[in-house]
Amino acid sequence: MTTREAFARAKAEGRAALIPYLTAGFPSREGFLEAVREVLPYADLLEIGLPYSDPLGDGPVIQRASETALRKGMSVQGVLELVQEVRALTDKPLFLMTYLNPVLAWGPERFFSLFRQAGATGLILPDLPPDEDPALVRLAQEIGLETVFLLAPTSTERRIATVVGYATGFVYAVSVTGVTGARERLPEEVKDLVPRIRAHTPLPVAVGFGVSGRATAAQAAVADGVVVGSALVRALEAGHPLGPILEDIQEGLRQKEPA
Repeated sequence: MTTREAFARAKAEGRAALIPYLTAGFPSREGFLEAVREVLPYADLLEIGLPYSDPLGDGPVIQRASETALRKGMSVQGVLELVQEVRALTDKPLFLMTYLNPVLAWGPERFFSLFRQAGATGLILPDLPPDEDPALVRLAQEIGLETVFLLAPTSTERRIATVVGYATGFVYAVSVTGVTGARERLPEEVKDLVPRIRAHTPLPVAVGFGVSGRATAAQAAVADGVVVGSALVRALEAGHPLGPILEDIQEGLRQKEPA
């Protein structure tokens, strides 16, 4: 299934696409795969986080998950193997969220090629302003990976136009200026940011950072997709099932707030 098909199917059903995020190797290697099996029936796309020692864009919940995964021996090679195992479970789009340093440490061509071969559909690069290294972005695209970059409510029209020019999968709209984390309510700026991005690109727009349940999902569902991360990772940390959270969020996506 292509990224475009995944978003189109959700739209045909009158809802935003649901994009769960899980940290590779958390709470353990097998625990991660169990979580994947639990979320796949709800997911339209799946985001897999590569654990990193200095995750500047992540809040405390995902930071702890990354630290735990790394402490238990998860590595780039381990994530490669997990992506391959996840791909064997589903044909849904798989997006790897990674900071830039692991890419550079492995060498971009090697990193991109191996993850493409493992079954990744695309990359989310939260700490790379794409216009600072267009050659690296082109390399990923030439190897066959879709690229996703982040925009925030503070992004100017000029910045939006620049960033979307480098995106090929979807555009990631950050609901807040800050780090990831579940919240009770999203800022009202989300309703303005999504149409501002859509004015510059036909690509789907997905909202992330802060979606934790029905109410925040309904707010975020003005977009084409909604990313849910910290709420799921926090549930895994506490040993709670993920199904009830995802069902609650799905209900919110069907009851989206008016734009």
